[in-house]
Amino acid sequence: MVVKIGLLGLQGDYAKHSKVLSRLGLLSVLVRYPQQLSNVQGLIIPGGESTTMTKLIKATGIRQPLLEFADQFPILGTCAGLIMMGNQQGDKRVDNLSILNVQVERNAYGRQIESFTDNLVVNYGNREEIIPATFIRAPQITATGPEVEVLAQYRHQPVAVRQGRHIGLTFHPELDDVTLFHQMAFCSR
Repeated sequence: MVVKIGLLGLQGDYAKHSKVLSRLGLLSVLVRYPQQLSNVQGLIIPGGESTTMTKLIKATGIRQPLLEFADQFPILGTCAGLIMMGNQQGDKRVDNLSILNVQVERNAYGRQIESFTDNLVVNYGNREEIIPATFIRAPQITATGPEVEVLAQYRHQPVAVRQGRHIGLTFHPELDDVTLFHQMAFCSR
Protein backbone atom coordinates (compact mmCIF):
# COMPACT_ATOMS: atom_id res chain seq x y z
CA MET A 1 0.00 0.00 0.00
CA VAL A 2 1.34 3.43 -0.97
CA VAL A 3 1.40 5.95 1.86
CA LYS A 4 -0.33 9.20 0.93
CA ILE A 5 0.85 12.43 2.54
CA GLY A 6 -1.28 15.54 2.25
CA LEU A 7 0.11 18.92 1.30
CA LEU A 8 -2.05 21.68 2.72
CA GLY A 9 -2.60 23.50 -0.56
CA LEU A 10 -4.32 26.63 0.67
CA GLN A 11 -1.34 28.94 0.26
CA GLY A 12 2.42 28.64 0.10
CA ASP A 13 4.91 26.64 -1.91
CA TYR A 14 4.20 22.94 -1.64
CA ALA A 15 5.60 21.65 -4.98
CA LYS A 16 9.12 21.10 -3.61
CA HIS A 17 7.69 19.10 -0.69
CA SER A 18 6.00 16.88 -3.26
CA LYS A 19 9.38 16.15 -4.88
CA VAL A 20 10.92 15.24 -1.51
CA LEU A 21 8.03 12.88 -0.74
CA SER A 22 8.39 11.29 -4.16
CA ARG A 23 12.08 10.61 -3.49
CA LEU A 24 11.00 8.75 -0.36
CA GLY A 25 8.46 6.64 -2.25
CA LEU A 26 5.50 8.51 -0.74
CA LEU A 27 2.58 9.84 -2.74
CA SER A 28 1.63 13.51 -2.22
CA VAL A 29 -1.96 14.69 -2.40
CA LEU A 30 -3.16 18.30 -2.27
CA VAL A 31 -5.51 18.96 0.62
CA ARG A 32 -7.73 22.03 0.41
CA TYR A 33 -10.99 20.86 1.98
CA PRO A 34 -11.80 18.96 5.18
CA GLN A 35 -13.02 15.77 3.50
CA GLN A 36 -9.66 15.36 1.73
CA LEU A 37 -7.95 14.69 5.08
CA SER A 38 -9.60 11.25 5.17
CA ASN A 39 -7.46 10.21 2.17
CA VAL A 40 -4.03 10.83 3.74
CA GLN A 41 -1.87 9.36 6.52
CA GLY A 42 0.17 12.49 7.24
CA LEU A 43 0.19 16.20 6.39
CA ILE A 44 2.63 18.97 5.55
CA ILE A 45 1.75 22.57 6.36
CA PRO A 46 4.20 24.41 4.09
CA GLY A 47 5.77 27.82 4.29
CA GLY A 48 3.80 30.79 3.09
CA GLU A 49 2.15 33.61 4.98
CA SER A 50 0.51 32.76 8.31
CA THR A 51 -2.11 35.54 8.28
CA THR A 52 -3.26 34.45 4.83
CA MET A 53 -3.27 30.80 5.94
CA THR A 54 -5.44 31.77 8.91
CA LYS A 55 -8.02 33.40 6.63
CA LEU A 56 -8.07 30.43 4.24
CA ILE A 57 -8.30 27.85 7.03
CA LYS A 58 -11.32 29.72 8.35
CA ALA A 59 -12.89 30.14 4.88
CA THR A 60 -12.58 26.43 4.03
CA GLY A 61 -13.77 25.20 7.44
CA ILE A 62 -10.72 22.97 7.81
CA ARG A 63 -9.56 24.14 11.26
CA GLN A 64 -11.41 21.59 13.43
CA PRO A 65 -10.75 18.72 10.98
CA LEU A 66 -7.01 19.62 11.12
CA LEU A 67 -7.06 19.40 14.90
CA GLU A 68 -8.84 16.03 14.79
CA PHE A 69 -6.38 14.81 12.14
CA ALA A 70 -3.44 15.84 14.38
CA ASP A 71 -4.74 13.55 17.13
CA GLN A 72 -4.09 10.52 14.91
CA PHE A 73 -1.56 11.39 12.21
CA PRO A 74 1.79 13.19 11.92
CA ILE A 75 2.07 16.78 10.73
CA LEU A 76 5.24 18.47 9.50
CA GLY A 77 5.18 22.28 9.48
CA THR A 78 7.82 24.43 7.82
CA CYS A 79 8.25 28.16 8.43
CA ALA A 80 4.68 29.56 8.36
CA GLY A 81 3.49 25.97 8.88
CA LEU A 82 5.36 25.96 12.19
CA ILE A 83 3.76 29.29 13.13
CA MET A 84 0.33 27.78 12.48
CA MET A 85 1.18 24.66 14.51
CA GLY A 86 2.47 26.62 17.52
CA ASN A 87 0.71 28.39 20.36
CA GLN A 88 -0.54 31.97 20.30
CA GLN A 89 2.37 34.21 19.37
CA GLY A 90 1.11 37.76 19.85
CA ASP A 91 -0.21 38.53 16.37
CA LYS A 92 -4.00 38.61 16.66
CA ARG A 93 -4.33 38.07 12.89
CA VAL A 94 -2.95 34.52 13.25
CA ASP A 95 -5.23 31.84 14.71
CA ASN A 96 -2.72 29.21 15.79
CA LEU A 97 -3.66 25.53 15.92
CA SER A 98 -1.65 24.81 19.13
CA ILE A 99 -0.53 21.39 17.89
CA LEU A 100 3.03 22.05 19.15
CA ASN A 101 3.72 23.53 22.59
CA VAL A 102 6.02 26.26 21.28
CA GLN A 103 5.92 30.04 21.24
CA VAL A 104 6.93 31.48 17.88
CA GLU A 105 7.84 35.00 16.76
CA ARG A 106 7.01 35.72 13.12
CA ASN A 107 9.74 37.02 10.73
CA ALA A 108 12.30 37.08 13.56
CA TYR A 109 15.28 36.52 11.26
CA GLY A 110 14.47 39.54 9.13
CA ARG A 111 12.93 40.50 5.83
CA GLN A 112 13.07 38.59 2.52
CA ILE A 113 16.38 40.21 1.51
CA GLU A 114 17.94 38.95 4.76
CA SER A 115 17.21 35.30 3.90
CA PHE A 116 20.16 32.94 4.20
CA THR A 117 21.37 29.33 4.12
CA ASP A 118 23.63 27.85 6.78
CA ASN A 119 24.54 24.40 8.08
CA LEU A 120 22.73 22.90 11.07
CA VAL A 121 23.59 19.98 13.30
CA VAL A 122 20.50 17.81 13.79
CA ASN A 123 20.44 15.43 16.77
CA TYR A 124 17.87 12.64 16.82
CA GLY A 125 17.98 9.32 18.60
CA ASN A 126 21.67 8.45 18.86
CA ARG A 127 22.46 10.11 15.54
CA GLU A 128 23.84 13.44 14.46
CA GLU A 129 23.63 14.82 10.93
CA ILE A 130 24.77 18.09 9.38
CA ILE A 131 22.33 19.55 6.86
CA PRO A 132 21.96 22.81 4.92
CA ALA A 133 19.03 24.94 6.08
CA THR A 134 17.45 27.84 4.18
CA PHE A 135 15.76 30.52 6.28
CA ILE A 136 13.36 32.85 4.42
CA ARG A 137 11.64 35.49 6.57
CA ALA A 138 11.97 32.77 9.16
CA PRO A 139 10.13 32.64 12.46
CA GLN A 140 11.98 32.07 15.71
CA ILE A 141 11.00 29.60 18.41
CA THR A 142 11.18 31.65 21.60
CA ALA A 143 9.97 29.03 24.11
CA THR A 144 9.26 25.30 24.20
CA GLY A 145 7.17 23.19 26.54
CA PRO A 146 8.74 20.31 28.52
CA GLU A 147 7.33 17.69 26.11
CA VAL A 148 9.03 19.30 23.10
CA GLU A 149 12.28 17.76 21.87
CA VAL A 150 14.72 20.20 20.25
CA LEU A 151 16.27 18.52 17.19
CA ALA A 152 18.43 21.43 16.01
CA GLN A 153 19.46 24.91 17.08
CA TYR A 154 20.80 27.95 15.28
CA ARG A 155 22.71 30.47 17.39
CA HIS A 156 21.42 28.78 20.55
CA GLN A 157 17.76 29.06 19.48
CA PRO A 158 15.62 26.01 18.58
CA VAL A 159 14.91 25.78 14.84
CA ALA A 160 13.70 22.16 14.58
CA VAL A 161 11.41 20.58 17.18
CA ARG A 162 9.40 17.41 17.64
CA GLN A 163 6.48 16.78 19.94
CA GLY A 164 5.14 13.27 19.73
CA ARG A 165 4.42 12.56 16.06
CA HIS A 166 4.63 16.22 14.96
CA ILE A 167 7.64 18.18 13.70
CA GLY A 168 8.03 21.93 13.28
CA LEU A 169 10.84 23.73 11.45
CA THR A 170 11.68 27.42 11.13
CA PHE A 171 13.44 26.75 7.81
CA HIS A 172 12.72 25.07 4.46
CA PRO A 173 14.36 21.62 4.09
CA GLU A 174 12.54 21.09 0.79
CA LEU A 175 14.54 23.91 -0.85
CA ASP A 176 17.80 22.08 -0.14
CA ASP A 177 16.39 18.64 -1.01
CA VAL A 178 16.83 17.53 2.62
CA THR A 179 14.69 14.44 3.25
CA LEU A 180 15.57 13.88 6.92
CA PHE A 181 12.51 15.54 8.50
CA HIS A 182 10.05 14.09 5.99
CA GLN A 183 11.53 10.67 6.80
CA MET A 184 11.27 11.27 10.55
CA ALA A 185 7.65 12.40 10.24
CA PHE A 186 6.29 9.92 7.72
CA CYS A 187 8.63 6.92 7.31
CA SER A 188 9.55 5.96 10.85
CA ARG A 189 6.10 4.94 12.10
